[in-house]
Amino acid sequence: MQSSGLCSEPSASTAPPSERGQLGARTALVGRACQPRLRKRPGPGNSTLETRLLAPKPQNAVTIAVSSRALFRMDEEQRIYTEQGVEEYVRYQLEHENEPFSPGPAFPFVKALEAVNKRLRELYPDSEDVFDIVLMTNNHAQVGVRLINSINHYDLFIERFCMTGGNSPICYLKAYHTNLYLSADSEKVREAIGEGIAAATIFSPSRDVAVSHNQLRVAFDGDAVLFSDESERIVKAHGLDRFFEHEKTHENKPLAQGPLKGFLEVLGRLQKKFYSKGLRLECPIRTYLVTARSAASSGARALKTLRSWGLETDEALFLAGAPKGPLLEKIRPHIFFDDQMFHVAGAQEMGTVAAHVPYGVSQTPRQITSVKQAPSA
Repeated sequence: MQSSGLCSEPSASTAPPSERGQLGARTALVGRACQPRLRKRPGPGNSTLETRLLAPKPQNAVTIAVSSRALFRMDEEQRIYTEQGVEEYVRYQLEHENEPFSPGPAFPFVKALEAVNKRLRELYPDSEDVFDIVLMTNNHAQVGVRLINSINHYDLFIERFCMTGGNSPICYLKAYHTNLYLSADSEKVREAIGEGIAAATIFSPSRDVAVSHNQLRVAFDGDAVLFSDESERIVKAHGLDRFFEHEKTHENKPLAQGPLKGFLEVLGRLQKKFYSKGLRLECPIRTYLVTARSAASSGARALKTLRSWGLETDEALFLAGAPKGPLLEKIRPHIFFDDQMFHVAGAQEMGTVAAHVPYGVSQTPRQITSVKQAPSA
């Protein structure tokens, strides 16, 4: 989907109800909304000082934008909109604004980001190089009170809200220097990908699986996620034998970057901050490459590409076409990114929160987007 990048108002057919609110609203509510958080810092002698915890400047932070339907479950609200219309939807939200939403698929991921931030602030109290979470929603501003109440109920540190009243969030994503955008709206995700912003459509797992509260775990597919879709195009056009031959011939030629390369890069940068404190083995961030490639015939090029970028993953799993779900069940990542929906579905079935990256030759014709190369983070 091509996008102008402008914050223009969508039509009723394209704006999802629980993200959108009232279509007539044209003013975005952008700002800070939640209760202040305090942090303890050493004071004179053995004393402790409490200071207000402030959101970092967007240009200094790793900005993660999440939509309201990614962070919270809003199934009932969407049903009301579909069956009874926008006025009843807004009325229901206002009547229930003191009832917090239930956690959605991105909730454990956000909690894990905050756990990493806590460790970073302990080690680097004056640094703004932390995760900054922005709630990005097409909802009308009147629904904002319930969202704010829900954020405070779960004690989440989300200071920045963008409630755009039906307008496209893309220009706001750029203004916040967004490193990753997670949404339940596949159209908005395709729009973001087309503008060079790392983005994915997030899905709830079919069953709940406990994940780590102390270590952020992120799993990536390789081709068309971290890397370009160059190799997948060879498979589609010429088959596996030609693909293996191509990868062997080009083993020492790095693949071009894919849409989520920049996000792996910032994770690696934050990991090094822990390594420099002697905490490599206790690092609260762990990354995984989970790819359908086979190690012997096509794995070397993937690893050499990461090395050429100055990047690495903590673990690399080459499955040679085997299902990814069972391995992901053992890893228990907070999120897994893949460009193919059948891998996303397989992960869901095993209890993994999976996110679809709509990029590359594996997409249906209407899903394929041309990606602007984003600058390295």
